[in-house]
Amino acid sequence: MGDISYSNGTNNGNGNGNGNGVNGKAHSVLNGYRKSCWYEEEIEENLRWSFALNSILHTGATPYQDIALLDTKPFGKALVIDGKLQSAETDEFIYHECLVHPPLLHHPNPKTIFIMGGGEGSTARELLRHRTVEKVVMCDIDEEVVEFCKSYLIVNSEAFCDPRLELIINDARAELEHREEQYDVIIGDLADPIEGGPCYKLYTKSFYELIVKPRLSKEGVFVTQAGPAGIFSHTEVFSCIYNTLRQVFKYVVPYSAHVPSYADIWGWIMASDTPFELSADELDLRIKQRIKGENRYLDGKTLSSASTLSKAVRQSMDNETHVYTEGTARFIYGHGHGSAYKQN
Repeated sequence: MGDISYSNGTNNGNGNGNGNGVNGKAHSVLNGYRKSCWYEEEIEENLRWSFALNSILHTGATPYQDIALLDTKPFGKALVIDGKLQSAETDEFIYHECLVHPPLLHHPNPKTIFIMGGGEGSTARELLRHRTVEKVVMCDIDEEVVEFCKSYLIVNSEAFCDPRLELIINDARAELEHREEQYDVIIGDLADPIEGGPCYKLYTKSFYELIVKPRLSKEGVFVTQAGPAGIFSHTEVFSCIYNTLRQVFKYVVPYSAHVPSYADIWGWIMASDTPFELSADELDLRIKQRIKGENRYLDGKTLSSASTLSKAVRQSMDNETHVYTEGTARFIYGHGHGSAYKQN
């Protein structure tokens, strides 16, 4: 759950300066002291991640979730949904390059893409850099979040206006279920599986087996973001999503990267019935041939190393037996609902 707090640099005697809630209204001065504003998110029990803000640009609520756009000092503009940081201006390129480019580079000729979620627009932006791509269907359930991102995230304006992008407001599961066409790549740019939230159903074996896989074309590739993948955090959901996909696809590759604003290593998993055999040099050649502009994070060597997990994580992943179903779901820490505001 994300909190925004304000500090005047004084101590009220309890060691942390906590005071009364102010419903998100920031004032620059209190009792003659200049105040600073902080965003705080509880990552796990007894561990919180906090950074300074320049300002709160916008807060609001939709029928599905709470939204905030923060101007942070270390990470620029940051999008927070349901109290969980989704992406930050200075490092979102790491997450989105890792999500998009590996499956498209491994596919021989990716033309049609389906995005589950992705309302922010950054996934579509990276996809539309690929010269082979002819059509991108982006399906997000929350129209207000999409409109919010269109208005505030200027970096993705061009992607939202690209004629190759078809924007659908619907539940991704329902949309895939009723569509008859197949896609070269299907991308899960979904919120993390949180207890009480709707997204966990899109990480289950039945969903992958009965809805995702039949919608992939020959040599099709599926990729999903898969939550924290650090030395301690990977057992929350990363390892069991990996094991679940192994029950459905012949070839499954987990990979990870450090995303500074997430305060952790983050994980993605790529799956197909066609093997992933490209070398670093072959990946670099495809990057040069297919992608407009320069990647800031990902090249052949980076991708090859990203799929080499540490010894402890690798052993844990290999020994994972849990299969993700609606009845046996795992969740990341925290509920993520309702950002709270307080004054320190």
